[in-house]
Amino acid sequence: MSQSRLMTIAEQSAHFLNRPQGGPPPGPVTGAAAWCAPDLGGAEDWSERLSPELVAAVDAAMARVRGRDLDALGPADVGLEGQAATVARWRETLASGRGFLVLRGAPVERWDLAEQKLFMRVLGLQFGRLGFNNPQGDVIGEVRDTGAASRDPHARLYATSGEFRFHCDAADLVGLLCVRPAMTGGDSRIASSSTVYNELRRRRPDLAAKLFRPMPFDLRNEQAADAAPFAEMTPCTFDGDRLYTFYISDYFRSVERHGVAVDRDLLDTYDALAEEPGVGLKFRLEAGDIQILNNHALLHARTAFEDAPGHERLLLRFLVSVGA
Repeated sequence: MSQSRLMTIAEQSAHFLNRPQGGPPPGPVTGAAAWCAPDLGGAEDWSERLSPELVAAVDAAMARVRGRDLDALGPADVGLEGQAATVARWRETLASGRGFLVLRGAPVERWDLAEQKLFMRVLGLQFGRLGFNNPQGDVIGEVRDTGAASRDPHARLYATSGEFRFHCDAADLVGLLCVRPAMTGGDSRIASSSTVYNELRRRRPDLAAKLFRPMPFDLRNEQAADAAPFAEMTPCTFDGDRLYTFYISDYFRSVERHGVAVDRDLLDTYDALAEEPGVGLKFRLEAGDIQILNNHALLHARTAFEDAPGHERLLLRFLVSVGA
């Protein structure tokens, strides 16, 4: 029997949160990941179209693993022949560059859902080990409106059509493939967590210092049996060079339902800074577009959306742990 190489939710969260402990930094955070939107130029500068050679290499990798135990695959099983330089550049951009990729032109129209998910497995494995998206055991998660909000006002937001405020996911990298965009809305928003911190430090140093102290957050009804419905997390740490961030606005806020005090001044100010014009990017993912983010360095959000009947918005998501 093949052995699974997947990361459990607990394993990938522990890996992500095993960050250097330190801070606050003595001054503003610098480096390629501390960007504002004008620094990045136009969309042609921060996005790229997949080359025919890259798509062919992915097709070949997909063909090699069809019929195998997909959960037993590791990065060495799905190398992209002739594309080592491109993959190395992507890894460098995520690890020590601007912290995100927007790739366009995945041929989703010629794949069924199973093939689209296989594509996401192959792509995710270029960067590290895949992990589960949720307690239900999805390796490639489906981001769609399931109607969950009508059943549970505190449902996980990726299963609703509502706005998702700025946050990080508890894995090193998160990747999204757009299979179908919404009829209206559903735009992606991203911002540098270093830039937001720098602005908070400049304007409200009293609040910036609080990011280096534990804060409670809501587990949104996905805690283990008999476990507390919330946990504590320190949003920011600094290793002397880089800022590492774990921020999840909506879950820091909804923990209030458990009788826990919430620092609304900090959350409101932080969110407002991330949303300020010129700080982050806002763009629409069309069918075949891919967004990959370094959760340590980037915040991401989504605007509310409305579906067209029979043509509902669908994104596929991977979570990856690097070096695990």
